[in-house]
Amino acid sequence: MSQTPPSASRVNSADAALRARAARVIPGGMYGHLNTNRLPAGYPQFFTRAEGCRLHDADGNVVIDFMCSWGPIVLGHHHPAVEDAARAQAALGDCMNGPAPVLVELAELVVGLVPHADWCIFAKNGTDATTTCVTVARAGTGRRKVLVARGAYHGAIPWCSPSVAGVTTEDRAHLLHFDYNDIASLEAAVEQAGGDLAAILVSAFRHDFGLRQDLPTPEFARRVRALCDETGAALILDDVRAGFRLHLGGSWEHLGIRPDLAAWSKAIANGHPLAAVTGRDRFREAATQVFTTGSFWCGAVPMAAAVATLTELRRIDGPARMRALGQRLREGLAERAAHHRIGIDQSGPPQMPSLLFADDPEWKRGSAFCVEALRHGAYFHPRHTMFLSCAHTEADIDAALDAAEAGFRHLAR
Repeated sequence: MSQTPPSASRVNSADAALRARAARVIPGGMYGHLNTNRLPAGYPQFFTRAEGCRLHDADGNVVIDFMCSWGPIVLGHHHPAVEDAARAQAALGDCMNGPAPVLVELAELVVGLVPHADWCIFAKNGTDATTTCVTVARAGTGRRKVLVARGAYHGAIPWCSPSVAGVTTEDRAHLLHFDYNDIASLEAAVEQAGGDLAAILVSAFRHDFGLRQDLPTPEFARRVRALCDETGAALILDDVRAGFRLHLGGSWEHLGIRPDLAAWSKAIANGHPLAAVTGRDRFREAATQVFTTGSFWCGAVPMAAAVATLTELRRIDGPARMRALGQRLREGLAERAAHHRIGIDQSGPPQMPSLLFADDPEWKRGSAFCVEALRHGAYFHPRHTMFLSCAHTEADIDAALDAAEAGFRHLAR
């Protein structure tokens, strides 16, 4: 594989042409989180190839990838074992009149891997999974109110979308809010819900867009669990973003806190479209009563990819590997920033790092740093959680730190 070139300038002509074509047939040229209007000028919109931890954009520029397709790529792009499993299943069938046997195999694997899981059902994306969790919680408790943290992202659908365009007040009539890691505000929201509390929905950690990432405190996690036990509400863990990256048994497992329901997606199938809901026996009957389905929800190819992905993650202890590589990146960034006397704020778990700059409320310094690092071969993000994969090596981290050095030098000048 070709190494990332430390290019002094990037070519973006093919990308610009594709953007112009897209603008004529796609509203805004691109939609949702993939719209590069959220990124500094100079970032590519279109990509032609991905391998391991490297991306090739439409103009042939090659970069070390620290977004991993916004989380799904956990073993590395185009991982051989995953793609072999997907191809083998594709040769037999994918979207059929019913599921393939691999559905049962995957469900058994997930239930065996996740300590709280007595059962498992599958869907296509994270929004499917979080919505199903909320629906099952309401069906199982006969209640309506759901508590969510202010600023938290749980999907792209009216009940939880970060945008209010097209959303009615009625869509969110039964949502109540608390502040993540703030026990007093959590207790106040529970009191407000009264006897109508169906669930408390929490992210694996606070990973709000553009803000410092906060890990859950043990006290907060224990209080969430206790309040759910006291009120009979469901504790729902949104593990869509962090699941299988921090801990194979669930992202609160290291805290000793197990949810009643959990939503998974992103890393479950290394880029193949799949999501899952796991739950305790208490909610098994409710899960049979709600109607959640989709024409492609039993696609066998992503399920085969998921079996291969989870098997490999367990074999190599993927979370530990990504944690070590992320720590190497974190320490290297801190050392280089200190050398140039530039204030940075690194937060979040090492597998999912966030890099913000001091006195940078509009992310201008962060954007300038990321653009310069991109020109030297590393794809960082100035505001969003980033992601490590098992395909990154120490040499890749060191090459990315060289690109970061160029970014820090640029800011120092």
